[in-house]
Amino acid sequence: MEMIWRSFDELSRDQLYEVLRIRSDIFVVEQKSPCCDVDGLDREALHLLAYDHDSVHGGARALAGYLRLLPPIMAGPAPVLGRIAIRQAYRGQGHGQALVHEALVEVTRRFRPQAVKLSAQSHLCDFYERLGFQANSLPYDDHGIPHVDMIRPAG
Repeated sequence: MEMIWRSFDELSRDQLYEVLRIRSDIFVVEQKSPCCDVDGLDREALHLLAYDHDSVHGGARALAGYLRLLPPIMAGPAPVLGRIAIRQAYRGQGHGQALVHEALVEVTRRFRPQAVKLSAQSHLCDFYERLGFQANSLPYDDHGIPHVDMIRPAG
């Protein structure tokens, strides 16, 4: 996987299309959730795009994974990871772990070592716990999908 960070303004038209497509394909279509994915936070967020080295789709490299990083200024005292998405064909191969690890490295590089938050789908809590996150809320419903807030302490 090749991972590339982009601010919103640095995203090409094609990259933005692929970002919105992967998020829609997974969070709206695959998970059958009527969520409004375009929530007004993308313009100030940092975007991590993960490309498959070997796969080409429509003349361009395939976007295999994605996540969004909300800086501390936007998200409160701690940065927040969100919209973490891995296309189904790439799941179970360590790509999700690599994506989150890259985001944690970037948090430290940009903002200093500090706690990082995310809202996890409840069935993925074990995955995030292996990456150092701990649940810090009761389960709640987010557009028909059970979620729990998680935090990874600084350090």
